[in-house]
Amino acid sequence: MQSLLAASSAPVSFPLLTTIVVLPLIGAITLLLLPKNRESYFKEVAFLFAAATAAITAWMMLEFDKAGAADMQFVDSWTWIERLGISWSLGLDGISLWLVVLTVALFPLAIIAIEAEHTPKAYYAWLLVLEAGCLGVFLALDLFAFFVFFEIVLVPMYFLIGQWGHGDRAYAATKFFIYTMFGSALMLVGILATAYLTAAETGNPLTFDLVTLAETQALATNTARWIFLSFAVAFAVKVPLFPVHTWLPDAHTNAPTAGSVILAGVMLKLGTYGFLRFGIYLFPEAAVFFAPAMVALGTIGIIYGAIAATMQKDLKRLVAYSSVAHLGFIVIGTFALNTEGLSGGLLQMVNHGVSTGALFLLVGWLYERRHTREIAKLGGLQKPAPIFAAVFMVVMLSSIGLPGTNGFVGEFLALIGAFAAFKWLAIVAATGVIIAALYLLWAYQRVFHGPAEGENADMADLTWSEGAVIVPFIAAIFFIGLYPKPVLERMEPAVDALIAHVEANVDDFEEPDAEVLPSVSLDHLNGGESDGDGSGYEEDQ
Repeated sequence: MQSLLAASSAPVSFPLLTTIVVLPLIGAITLLLLPKNRESYFKEVAFLFAAATAAITAWMMLEFDKAGAADMQFVDSWTWIERLGISWSLGLDGISLWLVVLTVALFPLAIIAIEAEHTPKAYYAWLLVLEAGCLGVFLALDLFAFFVFFEIVLVPMYFLIGQWGHGDRAYAATKFFIYTMFGSALMLVGILATAYLTAAETGNPLTFDLVTLAETQALATNTARWIFLSFAVAFAVKVPLFPVHTWLPDAHTNAPTAGSVILAGVMLKLGTYGFLRFGIYLFPEAAVFFAPAMVALGTIGIIYGAIAATMQKDLKRLVAYSSVAHLGFIVIGTFALNTEGLSGGLLQMVNHGVSTGALFLLVGWLYERRHTREIAKLGGLQKPAPIFAAVFMVVMLSSIGLPGTNGFVGEFLALIGAFAAFKWLAIVAATGVIIAALYLLWAYQRVFHGPAEGENADMADLTWSEGAVIVPFIAAIFFIGLYPKPVLERMEPAVDALIAHVEANVDDFEEPDAEVLPSVSLDHLNGGESDGDGSGYEEDQ
């Protein structure tokens, strides 16, 4: 069988992927070298490097071969530590493409949208280091390199929350760091066990190469299941998945606005991406074995997050708990292990980054104007700030999953996939959509409707600069919601290749949607079109 992560037959000589990982680091170093009396340039320099990274990624997106989306493209690979079989190996396929695009889009918007409250040099430098770490996670094809990037992101986020956050920021930063470090420690054990036990079983040289380890499948069944659990704990904490989610509301509530946008938009996807790229690919039999438990935990997270969000008095904390619910949809779609579920889960990773990232941005602007996020102290804001209210409503409806917005497409596919594999759990999970409409609409009603009294009556509307920042979010919400084909057609070949890899390595596995939902195809979201080159969607599942 052809390798799931085979390199593209048309390699690019210039190291583009290395460039987009290193460029933000160069920007951080540049900021640190600037003299203190150049404070007015710090934000511009940070934005310049983030925008340059986005520009290179935009070119790669245009050059990306959708017909070969199952293969790794723009591959960079060099020996790093030869004695240990560690390499600097980066690649981009249909699974990682849109997560990289989401990352490079959110960082410049977060930088330009919010001013640093103090010490801007360190603030923007940490943001750029965080961007480099996130990009490295999505692109790494070596387990050791992946672990390094996975750990790098903890440091800048810890300082962003601890130094530029609000309220009980020290507690929130420490709790975030301890939770994620605990999970990462278990994953490191799993990485070392995978590499060393595979080498011992095969007699081959030690390697941390993802493709080699996944295609070899040399581990005994019980061994693979235990190691999968070590990875799963690390990813579950990062998602975060119930019941290891308790760090998230504190981190979001006390983080600075840009930190919340990046945490929700990008960092939470490191866990869901980890399940997809490393958990299922490295341990297909273990993934199938633990799939019912993972879907059950995702379903609990959906209902629990929705109910907890309904009870919140702080608007930002409400959005934070909504993330727990939305990420549950990603988990149930991923572990449905069929085309619809995996595509829906992957698409929902992008959608959540867009919608929830925009919500945190709007809540941050609201806090700057009113200096409170307490829902009871707000009200009637639609009258003095009608444009702000309208934009908030659009983003809120996309978070609910209104048809025509991006949230609907992802949740629809995830639920269809989950229904085919785990019917009753999917039915329970679907009630989370109803509860989401309840808590978001109720919160919107209390914040924007009714009489505007006191300081609420004088709240400023969106400025032109704020409008320019929020427009890309609105455009993505409607573009993906109304025409998801360009996104889905670049995902599906890689998703199908992953399913084929599971089928090839699990004797009794059969993609469940083939019999349960024979009429469901991704074509229905694209007007029934199919590309003539075979890269489109055909009802041959």
